[in-house]
Amino acid sequence: MTETNNSLSRRAFCVLGAAGATAALAGCVADGGSFQAATLGYRPVPQLGAPDKEAFTLPRVDMDSIPKEFHRQYVDHSGKYAPGTIVVDTANRHLYLIVDDSTAIRYGIGVGREGFSWGGQARVGRKSEWPTWTPPSNMIRREPDLKKYASGMPGGPSNPLGARALYLYKGNRDTLYRLHGTNNPRSIGQAMSSGCIRMLNTDVIDLYERVPVGSKVVVNHGAATV
Repeated sequence: MTETNNSLSRRAFCVLGAAGATAALAGCVADGGSFQAATLGYRPVPQLGAPDKEAFTLPRVDMDSIPKEFHRQYVDHSGKYAPGTIVVDTANRHLYLIVDDSTAIRYGIGVGREGFSWGGQARVGRKSEWPTWTPPSNMIRREPDLKKYASGMPGGPSNPLGARALYLYKGNRDTLYRLHGTNNPRSIGQAMSSGCIRMLNTDVIDLYERVPVGSKVVVNHGAATV
């Protein structure tokens, strides 16, 4: 497959920092968009979905233990992204959902090794509540105890995909790249040894409610630090 800016590939896309700006507050991504903290200060985003009415009880998350920059909030943006686009900035551990011409919702993410290996454009091919997780064969070889899940681990609080998963497709092909919840909230804002793009369960529930199947996803990459 020819590698271009419009195809998912294993080429890393560079995230360019704005001169003199703190990465947590502002930045320009490689294909032309830019994001900044809102000029009016921190603006929290009301929760969509009903985390307290889930099929499984979600453990309480101590949000004070997670830096404020990774809390769900409205931020300003400019650039070419159309409303409804999801933009993943792996270098700064942020995921953006474009709301309108000047506003985006920013979520904190954790990025695993698989998450650093992709870059480009895709679409949300399907969505799943409390998804099944199937460990890849190389992971089973490293951790033989996972062999019991070779046919899939049912959804639940112990499942590493968390409460929701959004599966990214290129055409009709599953790229094996996922945006998903996590049962390890302390991984938000971190580079991890495994997994794709992790979000707090409450955040991935919120995103799940806001984006339909078919939504455009742009993944921009900095250097992997795992």
